[in-house]
Amino acid sequence: MVGICFYFQVHQPWRMRQYSVFEVGNNSNYFDEEKNREIALKVARKCYLPMNKLLLSLIERLDGKFKISFSVTGTALDQFEEYCPEVIESFKKLAKTGCVEFLAETYYHSLSVLESKEEFKEQVTLHRKRIKDLFGVTPTVFRNTELIFNNDIAHTIEELGYKAILAEGADHILGWRSPNFLYRPHTCEKIKLLLKNYKLSDDVAFRFSNKGWEEHPLTCEKYTKWINSVNGNGDVINLFMDYETFGEHQWEDTGIFKFMEALPFEVLKHPDNYFITPSEEAEKYEVRDVLDIHNTMSWADVERDLSAWLGNRIQNNAIKELFSIEKLVKKTKDKKIIESWRRLTTSDHLYYMCTKWFADGDVHKYFNPYDSPYDSFINFMNVINDIRIRCNDILKKDTSKTAVKGTIEAKA
Repeated sequence: MVGICFYFQVHQPWRMRQYSVFEVGNNSNYFDEEKNREIALKVARKCYLPMNKLLLSLIERLDGKFKISFSVTGTALDQFEEYCPEVIESFKKLAKTGCVEFLAETYYHSLSVLESKEEFKEQVTLHRKRIKDLFGVTPTVFRNTELIFNNDIAHTIEELGYKAILAEGADHILGWRSPNFLYRPHTCEKIKLLLKNYKLSDDVAFRFSNKGWEEHPLTCEKYTKWINSVNGNGDVINLFMDYETFGEHQWEDTGIFKFMEALPFEVLKHPDNYFITPSEEAEKYEVRDVLDIHNTMSWADVERDLSAWLGNRIQNNAIKELFSIEKLVKKTKDKKIIESWRRLTTSDHLYYMCTKWFADGDVHKYFNPYDSPYDSFINFMNVINDIRIRCNDILKKDTSKTAVKGTIEAKA
């Protein structure tokens, strides 16, 4: 028997506007509201609303035998709430079916775990509360930003009480092992590791519309045959992908929606196949081995490492500068400044600074709103410098008020 676990990542960053050096110290309007609204509405129309409607229909038609899971970032939820609240309502309808699981992650889809465990834990707490408030559930499975994972991260997540964590089923980590079993991270005692079957996931997410692919076109019958071959050779097949695969990355005219509509019925023709959520997977299956993962990995690019975000000097400089003002920002206790700073922790901003123009170059160009990675870096640093100035101004005023108050009290 083999359980098929669909997990979809739902994320939209707060995109920054062009912020020049001449505005530093004079303008605290960092984000491009028009662009954020435009993209949120476009992706809602092309992906979120039609796909949510389709999944709800599949759950109802299959009488609960079809199950799926989502990780929805706080930045995406905030934009849905502001620009297209009907998307949140459609997710609530899915939540009520009992066949949909919502996973935990950082609120701002950040790389905070690499720079500040304190901020990381705060963002996880914020996200957990948001999911509870919106959907009435408390996540028990964790999915870190971009599936960034190592032993230390797993240990931290175990301490936070989660029972499972998702990661990439990278070949250089698994060796002879299969991603179709559960594992335990080294240094952990209880938490289980659920690994992405990257081949079967990427067949849909990246290769579906590629006419140069030798398996094109991908039919439900062909894909199900590959799934069925795992029976007897694995416990689960973890199909992890961006939700924007449907309608945005793979346009509707590729047939991606029709493929997804027919797939569950084709999969369930095999008597040993069934759909399962990550928490059910962690509950049902025992671990088969321990994986010792010292070097941090992710699900990005061919390297499956951090080079998409921290592969050059400008990216490393940017993240160091960003977290160097964390204490200063929080010391102000100014909600607007803290919110702006946290929006900058979103991994997309560092992704825009990537200078890899080889095997994965086209991917990085496609998602980059800037003319060059260096333009992104300059824009980012200008905003950081303005936030630093605002923080210092607030703290100076507070110091002055305290000094004046102390003088008055002394005279009294």
